[in-house]
Amino acid sequence: MASFHSGELAVQQRMGQAAVADRVGRMIRADIPAVAASFLAEQPMVVVGAADDTGRLWASELAGPPGFVHAVDASTIAVDARPAVGDPLGEALTGSVPIGMIALQPQRRRRMRVNGTATAVGDGLRIVTDQVYSNCPKYITRRQLESYQPDAEPPASRHGTELDARQQAMVTAADTFFVATADTEGNADASHRGGNPGFLEVLSPTRLRWPDYRGNSMFMTLGNIQVNPRCGILIPDWTTGGTLQLTGTAELIWAPETFAAGAQCSIDFTLTEVIERSGAGPLRWGPPELSPVNP
Repeated sequence: MASFHSGELAVQQRMGQAAVADRVGRMIRADIPAVAASFLAEQPMVVVGAADDTGRLWASELAGPPGFVHAVDASTIAVDARPAVGDPLGEALTGSVPIGMIALQPQRRRRMRVNGTATAVGDGLRIVTDQVYSNCPKYITRRQLESYQPDAEPPASRHGTELDARQQAMVTAADTFFVATADTEGNADASHRGGNPGFLEVLSPTRLRWPDYRGNSMFMTLGNIQVNPRCGILIPDWTTGGTLQLTGTAELIWAPETFAAGAQCSIDFTLTEVIERSGAGPLRWGPPELSPVNP
């Protein structure tokens, strides 16, 4: 059985889903089953969540040819990539730090999550796993990988403290984003959120809101926010390979008038910094096929 911390337990109880969480949580394991190892080895992309040197949380994309992420043994994963130059986690992931990782396969609407401790090794990372588990295919937008351009020269990143009009439009158009959170001890997690464009709502140049839809009932992301408001968001531009990285704080909102259709609660996010890379990534994806279960 999974061991949930106080924040996760509090949200499970409030949602009336503690019994479901207890049952579903039994699938979490510390080792890497063969099916998980095979899945990881197929992926050209993972997203990692961790804290920078000041404690701010960020989500960052790592990419490479299939096999660049692979199991070394039953409790160790090698990632043959590091964050790009200028990425806020570039310097943070040089020692031994708590990390969350999610591998998303848009083509088949599959995903799996890994939480553990990452150590820098050469030009990559080694992750010793604490939690390994798969998630259901709900809310994943299907996309096909169109090209891999490993030699693309990333442009300089643009920094700001609020979203400009073009960045706000990118947020509103998103059907997918990734969230980095951590508990009070700094144990990090990376998760996926998906929905129809507009589900990630711009309330102001520094404030966003998104709905929480029914998922696996463990509430690892919401449970972390319950006890630690620091949060990071990654919004990918699937067509160009660009990214929008935000860091700030998040808050669970229980007022029903804030709930979007199909939502269990709302999450308000206040950003303190935004980093934009236009066309920075090596991966180019095709048009979206939205999930049929999106509210």
